[in-house]
Amino acid sequence: MELIKEKWSEQDIPEFQQTLTAYENPAKREWSKSLLNTELPVLCIKTADLKDIANQIYKGSYLSFLDLMIWEYYENTAINGMLISKIKDFDTFRKYLDIYSQRADNWATCDLLTFHIKGNEQNYYDLTLEYMKSELPFRRRIGMYILFYFINDDDYIYRIFDLLNRFENEEHYYVNMMNSWLLCECFLKQREKTLAYLDNNKLNRFTLNKCVQKCRESRRVSLEDKDMLLRYKR
Repeated sequence: MELIKEKWSEQDIPEFQQTLTAYENPAKREWSKSLLNTELPVLCIKTADLKDIANQIYKGSYLSFLDLMIWEYYENTAINGMLISKIKDFDTFRKYLDIYSQRADNWATCDLLTFHIKGNEQNYYDLTLEYMKSELPFRRRIGMYILFYFINDDDYIYRIFDLLNRFENEEHYYVNMMNSWLLCECFLKQREKTLAYLDNNKLNRFTLNKCVQKCRESRRVSLEDKDMLLRYKR
């Protein structure tokens, strides 16, 4: 199927879905579905193939493809996320991300996203503030994922710590996992500021302990720091 189109229409959907199934790997489908922990059917298509498909669509009228709102398989959602990540205009990006984040039901659909932060810092930070209050756990996860792009900014690192404190009573596994990963990256890139925060934080036990674990498993952390971080475990 030709993926570079001047305009996508609903008549293209059956052929596109048939094109997708040509890439599927039935032998690993159940393993992939278990790993993703998604309610969606999974074709088990290689990420490299999904990226190639998304890149081809992007060369044409990719917004008209997004407007088709194809969500049947996990792979459809992933391709939509990859295309949304290419949108540089914030308002257009926000329009499609709002829809996407309502559909997200697993960690991978969150973590494949990328964000064009430069020049739009306040817009993205405000988006984090909004998403982190959502009743949808994977929208909260996306909101916190945006903050990875702010870790190296001294004007935002303390805001990140403040936002992490607000998840003291968070119960969803995949939100807590994102927050522990975020805090681990803070330690790797802003060590002294993060240690000062760890000395006086409101993190829930899971997030704190998982962060310590992630840091201790990282090759970017010295042996001395790995031992030192044990004092923060609860």
